[in-house]
Amino acid sequence: NINITLLFSLDNYERVAVAYIDALQARHDAGQPIDRIASVASFFVSRVDTLADKKLDGKAAEGADVSSLKGKVAVANAQLAYEKFESLFGSDKFKLLKDAGAMVQRPLWASTGTKNPDYSDVLYVEELVGPHTVNTMPVATIEAFLDHGTVKRTVDADYAAAHKVAEDLAALDIPIADITHQLEAEGIDAFIASYDDLLDGVEEKRSALAAASGDA
Repeated sequence: NINITLLFSLDNYERVAVAYIDALQARHDAGQPIDRIASVASFFVSRVDTLADKKLDGKAAEGADVSSLKGKVAVANAQLAYEKFESLFGSDKFKLLKDAGAMVQRPLWASTGTKNPDYSDVLYVEELVGPHTVNTMPVATIEAFLDHGTVKRTVDADYAAAHKVAEDLAALDIPIADITHQLEAEGIDAFIASYDDLLDGVEEKRSALAAASGDA
């Protein structure tokens, strides 16, 4: 089972989905089974609004009207990713693989707790409901959704509106790709730093144990 994580941008999501389909095709062509391979593509949501809103606040300070975009970018970005999902996994190429038992690579919505108290505490759940999706909600969001959430297919209900958000953002000279690529780069740097810290901790422990045993 495969989890591809730390996805924010549409282009990298598409690369991941295409790589998954191509890998299934390669296995199928080699006569290997493809009916027990499961995968998710973890697409991060709320952090997009955190950065987008910050940039929009800067534009508002210059006199721009950004009211229609605040708190809208993250959901629009995820919905556009789902549009790509539908296109790629609804293709003739994947249909042949599906007939051989292949499963779709499911979009997994990550970072779906609402960070801005001005927004609905179930914003990143209610607006992203659809077939084959997974939502890794924090406990507080699960409890909020159980209390007052609405279950209704929404993720593919209005792609035109999602495209409009991206277009309006670009008109303010804030391309959505710039936001998502920045978040991916920052996320990778954070993962590297965390991994390096882990290695340092292991080395310190190893050195301490070696010194205690006289093997240093």
